[in-house]
Amino acid sequence: MNETDTHKAGFVNIVGNPNVGKSTIMNALVGERLSIITSKSQTTRHRIMGIVNGKDFQIVYSDTPGVIVPNSKLHESMLKFSKSALEDADIIIYVTDVFEKIDKNKDFIEKTIKTGIPIILLINKVDLSDQEKLIKFTEKWEEIMPDAYIIPTSATEKFNIDVLLKKIIEILPFSPPFFPKDQLTDKSERFFVSEIIREKILMNYKKEVPYSVEIEVEEFKEEEKIIRISTLIYVERDSQKGIIIGNKGAALKRTGTMARKELETFFNKKVFLQIFVKVDKDWKNKPRSLRRFGYSWFLSK
Repeated sequence: MNETDTHKAGFVNIVGNPNVGKSTIMNALVGERLSIITSKSQTTRHRIMGIVNGKDFQIVYSDTPGVIVPNSKLHESMLKFSKSALEDADIIIYVTDVFEKIDKNKDFIEKTIKTGIPIILLINKVDLSDQEKLIKFTEKWEEIMPDAYIIPTSATEKFNIDVLLKKIIEILPFSPPFFPKDQLTDKSERFFVSEIIREKILMNYKKEVPYSVEIEVEEFKEEEKIIRISTLIYVERDSQKGIIIGNKGAALKRTGTMARKELETFFNKKVFLQIFVKVDKDWKNKPRSLRRFGYSWFLSK
């Protein structure tokens, strides 16, 4: 009996609307903090892969941006990341929560169903609801997705994550692994540096500023006892540059300190972090800028 007959492997793509807990679920399933998490919508911009290996299985998870109505080329790219997750999945995890209107983004729900791919519908944040409401909510979803496996969960409390994992392994196709068994993700160290800095910006700044920011890692140099990192924060306007830096540099210093501490935990090593701020006007609509920030897959040259 060869590996194809005994080993299971497949792509499990996590989709849904913004702020339903997709990234928290991804991190809970992977057991590592790969996706940044904030209370703000549009936190996830890229499709982030996390790989979980067992003796006889490999699960390749993908966290995707929330489904949004695009108003820039950046948003168009984010939406395409979400839609692409419906094309190459072996299993789709569709995430909703107890607060979401069921008819939100009907078109995307219909596209998900029409794929014919096995769907696990996660009803998240059940710890914030009561039994009666949850039963009614579940019954409505059963009407919309009659063939889906429905699992109530709380990602923050890790409730039913073990049940979810068992169901994934149960319906995963037989296949040899797609990646080396010791690989955790498809993203580079530089990617996680930029994401951690962006997370701190989402936490520290208000209004449109966090959504007008992108990060470029200019240097990542790992030495025996320290990692030296130099980064650029790009904003769209001069006024935003001033806000990011703050009075006498205080705001940028606070963000940098938070990011450095997080990076030291992430890499388990001392980090020397430099952050500079630069204006790239309307970068969200410039193909050249978007390619530099990793959105090139969907952009014509």
